Amino acid sequence: MRHRVADRVGKTASGGSFSHRDRAVIVAAALSILIVQMDWFALDLMLPVIARDFHTSSTDLQWLVSGYMVAVGALMIVGGRAADLHGRRRVIVIGLCVFAALSVVCSAAQNAPWLVAARVVQGTGAALIFPVSVAVVTSYFRDDRQGRAVSTVLAFGSLGTALGPFVGGVFAEHVSWRAVFLINVPVCLAAALLVLRFVPETRDERATRHLDLPGAATVALGLTCLMLAVDQGQGWGWASAPTVATAAVGVALLVLFVAVERRRPEPLIDLSLFRNAKFVVITLAGSLSNVVYCLVAVLSALYLQQARGLSPAHAGFIFLALSCGVGAASYWAGRLALRWRAERLMACGMLTSGTGLLVLTWVKPLGWYTVVFAVCGVGIGLGWALTNVATQAHVPAERAGAASGLVLTSLVLFGAVSVAVAATVLEVVSGSPSTAAADGPAIEAVLRGTSVLAFLGALGLFAVSAPRLRARKRATVPG
Repeated sequence: MRHRVADRVGKTASGGSFSHRDRAVIVAAALSILIVQMDWFALDLMLPVIARDFHTSSTDLQWLVSGYMVAVGALMIVGGRAADLHGRRRVIVIGLCVFAALSVVCSAAQNAPWLVAARVVQGTGAALIFPVSVAVVTSYFRDDRQGRAVSTVLAFGSLGTALGPFVGGVFAEHVSWRAVFLINVPVCLAAALLVLRFVPETRDERATRHLDLPGAATVALGLTCLMLAVDQGQGWGWASAPTVATAAVGVALLVLFVAVERRRPEPLIDLSLFRNAKFVVITLAGSLSNVVYCLVAVLSALYLQQARGLSPAHAGFIFLALSCGVGAASYWAGRLALRWRAERLMACGMLTSGTGLLVLTWVKPLGWYTVVFAVCGVGIGLGWALTNVATQAHVPAERAGAASGLVLTSLVLFGAVSVAVAATVLEVVSGSPSTAAADGPAIEAVLRGTSVLAFLGALGLFAVSAPRLRARKRATVPG
């Protein structure tokens, strides 16, 4: 009864101040998204430290990043549908508990395979938290306070993005990289208790009963096989039987996924959206922007610590420039999109990040490096934060949910694959897998190649927006 009353209060209260319960709901969702974001961005600065502890190369630990992202990307849509069907409060609490429990397992890891496996399973918890944290707020607030509440939650996500590298660097240097994982536990428990105490259970009574777990497993396994073939290709031999067989299995699983999804009444991914050329171009461009973000974060962490010899804390301080640039651009992106076309803003952002990335590979003084890092962050933030806004303008209203799910999945999965590919490319360019992470010129060469992806994305976005601009000019010609 108490939750029903709270539900009515959240939906009908006048749009002024927030009550104590309202603020508790916002804090619960904000803590949930903050800890996922902070944990993800803290890891980049810890990779060299973990590599030293486990006596392995930092490039081999890319699976901590890519494996986690595959789990999140493959299960994010499933998590959202499970919340609609079984209850948003229940699903986010399960996600928080899984995330906290696996954080403990990660902190206790005795070797790299243990840590990678735990990190992948931890990604399943993040896949339940990330899409549902905002849904909890939107389903609770049904009046004109909803926008303010959602903005507050997303601002905490940006705060987690900004704090993550600094927290990771400071803890890795002065405490332990294991302690960074343990930070998650009290925050997750606090968020779970607030959810259980103040958030009423909500679900979508019209939601389909179908959860496409086989589809999620197929695409995850397919991508994992492809990444494994790329990651191990140099050691196994690019034309060797294990490499070819692993790649073939990955391709076969992805083909099977497409074939099966085309026949499902409620597919994990609405494949018919791929017939919308503008939607596809914008989604690919946004995914490329996220690829740039992932590669800059991972490779710059290696460069600053292993090639330039900075401490984790010093590198984390410099990383604040990148993450604050991304966070600021993400925060202002929605407001800017009210005045200018979203895809044009995305294109300008990708041009900025591509140019900034080229400059970053040549600038040496750390002061200027930090300034250029911030510029790259602004460009990256504009590039990927507006992807959902830009794509929604090119799909019918009844397909908006499916389109949003496909965009988020594409952003995460492209990022996962790119990290695996970049680690292998870095080893090939360096010529020595064991020392590639400390090879400054090799890292700079890979980052220059990454800038090309930003320019390609900008080119595609300008091409998509050009027809409308020409049509607008024709409409304004007199006579």
